[in-house]
Amino acid sequence: MTVTLVIGAAASGKSAYAESLCLGHDGPRVYLATMEPFGEEGARRIARHRALREGKGFSTLERTRDVGAAVPGLPRGCTLLLEDVGNLVANELFAEGGLSPRDPDAAAREVLGGIERLAQAAAYTVVVTVDVFADGMRYDEGAEAWRRALARVNAGVAALADRAVEVVCGIPVWMKGEGPTR
Repeated sequence: MTVTLVIGAAASGKSAYAESLCLGHDGPRVYLATMEPFGEEGARRIARHRALREGKGFSTLERTRDVGAAVPGLPRGCTLLLEDVGNLVANELFAEGGLSPRDPDAAAREVLGGIERLAQAAAYTVVVTVDVFADGMRYDEGAEAWRRALARVNAGVAALADRAVEVVCGIPVWMKGEGPTR
């Protein structure tokens, strides 16, 4: 079991970099997609990510919640790309469909537990997450609950990970472990 955390701001190149890390591993590749396809913009983003993965040997699993339940569907010895933790945390936090979040700590525990189960089942796991903490802004109750839960999950995955890299303007900056040598 090897885990790499890839973090970056929106549109930083983190997804493309995470995919490139997966392409360096043999065996079946699984892309575990977490985005709820809300509206036309959501559908466009999903279509764009699918197109970017075309021809790269990924099979796609879609789980917007409870990602640990995907373990039985994973091929033995697979390379797993989980995209993305920000969506997954939001899906769990607002699962009841309302604008009022449930307990952020409980949602974070569920997400982190699912990621841990996935990592134990896969030979190599790349977890993509978003960095939304640098702007210094305060947001409404729901957004702050999401940020608290996301921060907890990001920290938990970073602790679990063998390697962690931040992608800034498409440039990988390794924070834990070493990056690829090729």
